[in-house]
Amino acid sequence: MALKTNALLLVPLIGGALAYRAVRAAPPKPPVITSSRIRLRDGRHLAYKEFGVPKELAKNKIVFMHGFASSRHDTAIADILRPGVLEELGAYIVSFDRPGYGESDPDPNRTPKSLAFDVEELADKLQLGPKFYAIGYSMGGQAVWGLLKYIPHRLAGATLMTPVTNYWWSGFPSKLSKMAYSKQPRQDQWAVGVAHHLPWLTYWWMTQKWFPASSVLSQNPAILSQQDLSLLFSPNVPPRQYQSQVLQQGESESVCRDMIVGFGNWDFDPFEIENPFPNNEGQVHLWQGEEDKLVPTMLQRYIGQNIPWIKYHELPGSGHMFPLMAEVNEAILRTQLVGEK
Repeated sequence: MALKTNALLLVPLIGGALAYRAVRAAPPKPPVITSSRIRLRDGRHLAYKEFGVPKELAKNKIVFMHGFASSRHDTAIADILRPGVLEELGAYIVSFDRPGYGESDPDPNRTPKSLAFDVEELADKLQLGPKFYAIGYSMGGQAVWGLLKYIPHRLAGATLMTPVTNYWWSGFPSKLSKMAYSKQPRQDQWAVGVAHHLPWLTYWWMTQKWFPASSVLSQNPAILSQQDLSLLFSPNVPPRQYQSQVLQQGESESVCRDMIVGFGNWDFDPFEIENPFPNNEGQVHLWQGEEDKLVPTMLQRYIGQNIPWIKYHELPGSGHMFPLMAEVNEAILRTQLVGEK
């Protein structure tokens, strides 16, 4: 009986220990600094990488935001491109490690609003001028909504490349959100649900080994279309030589913070954003792969149909990895910068 009692006493202790581990994320590790960085207003640093023509000579200046579990080196819009395109367009592109990734300091208070002001400060520190273009891919594409909301006066135009959608944005009909959510792999339904409903549990969920936590982190091929698979193994796609740097600070303030911010409760809804270019002085483009299995195409179509100032482009036969095609990147740049289709 004593043994049984002692064993029962262990249950709350073990449960308490697991709960403590769940809410106690490992502190970020100091990054190895190899790149140029700017110092922000609050003392944090952002690491950045430049592409294209020198900014002093550029006609078009672009700030690029990378996707989930990526870094400033993952800038396909500049890297996977026909030679000479950036020079022809007079384009300068700066890509930066979003907070907590690569060599940028973490921001435990990160929100769509704070990241928008980080981008504005980056542009000012690099002297990009009063207006610049913003382009983001996947989770970085989602971040463009924050720029359109909080610093539209600084934008010459914006492009969202298969931006991650938040199933809890009130602008989506409930039935549509539920349908899109149900079509995701079960492990992603759980990961997204934890990030939204139990954000304090996100670090534990994303790092535990008992259940599959994220299709992206586990490299589950179920989230890739046939075109995605062919592109990833194409000899024309350069290897990710800097992959080891992406999560060098750990998961808590990079991928986990992305999940919490991306699928949490926002203080605005993209459907409520006013037209950032009421006088047609700029354009906002959204590009989506028809066969994207990671970001639901049905939700992007709804955005394209219900936000009148969004110019929606759907790529037939493409999945989530369409930025690995040079011809698509060129089309995206030309559409944004010179209005070609």
